[in-house]
Amino acid sequence: MTWDLTVDRADLARTTVAAAPPFEPADGQVLLRVDRVGMSANNVTYAVFGEAMRYWDFFPAADVDGRVQGCVPLWGFATVERSTVDDVAEGTRLYGYLPTSSHLLVQPAKVDEHGFRDASAHRQHLPSPYNGLTTTTADPAYAADQEDLQVLYRPLFMTSFMLADFLLDNRCFGAEVVILSSASSKTAYGTAFLLDGVHRVGLTSAANRAFTESLGCYDQVLTYDEVGDLAPAAAVYVDIAGDAALRRAVHERVAPVHSAVVGAAHHDAAPDLSADAALPGAAPAFFFAPDQMRKRHADWGPDGVEDRHAEAWGRFAPVVAGWVDVEVGHGPEGLQAAWLETLAGSVAPRRGLVIEL
Repeated sequence: MTWDLTVDRADLARTTVAAAPPFEPADGQVLLRVDRVGMSANNVTYAVFGEAMRYWDFFPAADVDGRVQGCVPLWGFATVERSTVDDVAEGTRLYGYLPTSSHLLVQPAKVDEHGFRDASAHRQHLPSPYNGLTTTTADPAYAADQEDLQVLYRPLFMTSFMLADFLLDNRCFGAEVVILSSASSKTAYGTAFLLDGVHRVGLTSAANRAFTESLGCYDQVLTYDEVGDLAPAAAVYVDIAGDAALRRAVHERVAPVHSAVVGAAHHDAAPDLSADAALPGAAPAFFFAPDQMRKRHADWGPDGVEDRHAEAWGRFAPVVAGWVDVEVGHGPEGLQAAWLETLAGSVAPRRGLVIEL
């Protein structure tokens, strides 16, 4: 059975699971069966910024009853079910960017032992880091006993890795402290973990304060209503919450020397940066991990990013295993339930939602 889970782009809580016509790969195409994926606030960010950042373009969806639909991007593992490409064997396991669907038809290009890129026409205007699919057999960061951690953390940890590298590459813009909102989120504490040696302040909800403090990767944890307690020091603000009111409060308190908008964990308050030009300090700007990735590919060579990321992941994975309780759902119903719960913001920070399809 083939199926798609789509969301109404005007109402992300309105979902549809529908049977999809069977795929038949043409010459030069490969059919992937989506196996195992993770769900987190990162996926909500993809949907919230779906139009602005073109995330909806990766996996086009048909309208339902005249309502424009979107296929939310996920990260996880897929298996080659049928192949018309000599160098891509059926049964090959791959890690990459996948749809909320049972299957994905791709057009491999630049095939080698590491995997390939999807050269499908509709993806050619999109950022190239999202178009790669990596074989598990040649992936320096892969470990069979860590698949659940990988589907939950790896895409977020790549963002954390590139974000921490961006800040360190710029010497934290001369700041004495890095302030991270949504500090209990995987992207935030992955970044804080990698910024060891930098003074890190985490902002979180009162409900998540104890968990955030227990991580041990922040020098100070404040709740959102304690922003007034921030020390008046030169600061970088890393906005993962995407909350305009919180961003204004932080800017008015510390006038950050750099303000990076990374996500929209508080998606109901997703930022309109045009309204922030008059805030004290540096104007907020989106951080887009592929931009720093491209810079580092030039600096470090073709394997530099992957090798350094794998080394950092090797340090992070054993630690983070003690910070998460993995819950495994099944099939389209499990995927739908995980999406709605994550969208509602009701997933406690220790819970990690994995879906086996």
